[in-house]
Amino acid sequence: MPIVKYPRATEPLWHEWDRKAQKCGLRHTVYSVNGDQYTGEWLGNLKHGKGIQVWKRDGAIYSGDWKFGKRDGYGSYSILDPVTKEYKKVYTGWWKNNKKCGYGVTFYPSAERYEGEWSGGLRSGWGRMYYWDGSMYEGQWLEDRPGGQGMLRLPNENRYEGGWKDGKKHGPGKFFYLDKGQLFEGIWAADIPKCGILIDFGRVEAPAPTQYPIPKV
Repeated sequence: MPIVKYPRATEPLWHEWDRKAQKCGLRHTVYSVNGDQYTGEWLGNLKHGKGIQVWKRDGAIYSGDWKFGKRDGYGSYSILDPVTKEYKKVYTGWWKNNKKCGYGVTFYPSAERYEGEWSGGLRSGWGRMYYWDGSMYEGQWLEDRPGGQGMLRLPNENRYEGGWKDGKKHGPGKFFYLDKGQLFEGIWAADIPKCGILIDFGRVEAPAPTQYPIPKV
């Protein structure tokens, strides 16, 4: 008489079937009830490895690395332009725990762009921001705003170099009025110069110098 082996009483049979059905290692395409789609690698029924996620609601797409169901590693996030019907890249760089983390480039509306470091989905560390009006900030960031030491260059080439806090000029700094050939060096607080000294600086080369030079003390 043949010997029949039954599953252990401590483990229901459907547990064994579920383990066999789990996606692991190979590339699979899975469609969600809401229409989202993922094609890529899996580990223990979680997105893990290389994969592409498409969100049906807004047509966004992520292509890159995954770790235990979350974007983690290097990848690109793009959105679908409702007018041109073409994908526009929004972010390319590093991710951690589903948020931007590490070095990456973000493209904003109105042709603005940020290149630099991220932490927890916010601009933090060193970075360079190009604004729509032609100005550019390069320096340290903290919680999505300039914080620390940095330089802001305006469209007319005038620039500020010094301290920043909460996105505003704060602490010791220098403002170069290259259009007038002057330099202000002093202390700032919340974007307002509190005290300092104004001197002529490159007055001869300035395109629009003041009528009278600043007398020397």
